[in-house]
Amino acid sequence: MTYAIAEKMKLNTLDLEQRIKDMYTDVAQNPEGEYHFEMGRTMAERLGYSASLLDQIPAAAIASFAGVGFHFDLAAINSGEKIVDLGSGSGMDSFYAARLAGENGKVTGVDMTDAQLGKARTLADNDGFTYIDFRAGYIENTGIEARSVDAVISNGVINLVPDKATVFQEAARILKPGGRLAISDIVTMKTLPANITCDAALWAACIGGALNIRDYLAALSDAGLQLFYVRENPEYRFISEGAQWATENYGVKSISLIAHKV
Repeated sequence: MTYAIAEKMKLNTLDLEQRIKDMYTDVAQNPEGEYHFEMGRTMAERLGYSASLLDQIPAAAIASFAGVGFHFDLAAINSGEKIVDLGSGSGMDSFYAARLAGENGKVTGVDMTDAQLGKARTLADNDGFTYIDFRAGYIENTGIEARSVDAVISNGVINLVPDKATVFQEAARILKPGGRLAISDIVTMKTLPANITCDAALWAACIGGALNIRDYLAALSDAGLQLFYVRENPEYRFISEGAQWATENYGVKSISLIAHKV
């Protein structure tokens, strides 16, 4: 089975990539702007992030945080571990993971948006996070050594990728045997119609690319990742009328999950 939705539905992937870069450039540079989704510290704490740990990471990264859930309790990051953050944005989750892994650990954030990378790198330099590496790249092809990391994390990003199966295969490739994938993402209870899945603007808003949860979990399993636990995140909510309509009609929602490499 293939999950290459872009090919099946004739989505303009070049347009999609540019729209995503444009939107998340704005998120980095203008965190007070109006979007389909909430952002910032208030939302992060409501999702489950520790206030005391947030106090230890750059406030500007938190301001541009646009994640959709909390999964660090599932990730159970230990001191000294190597972590990869897929779609690291302005860096909040990478900084959070770095505080858990400690200076003997290593966090690599991968993102394709220059403005997000630039902001994250500047914040890391300014705050002395020498054990975080923010690198330009695509989460479907990170360039990271195979079987080299203890945990892969991602927050609200995989839904933006046309081929989710490739992302899960890449996560499985770079994880050590027994390594963990702990993510939060947007899925649907009902399969979205073509007029939504072919709309690059709705993909960039974390709606059009949301996959039916059955297909999402099947793609994860096919990549050699064993699901251990999945939960919904009712604390997360879209705020625009269009996004709320999709939520009500197609069951668009946030989940968090933990899976291990078989």
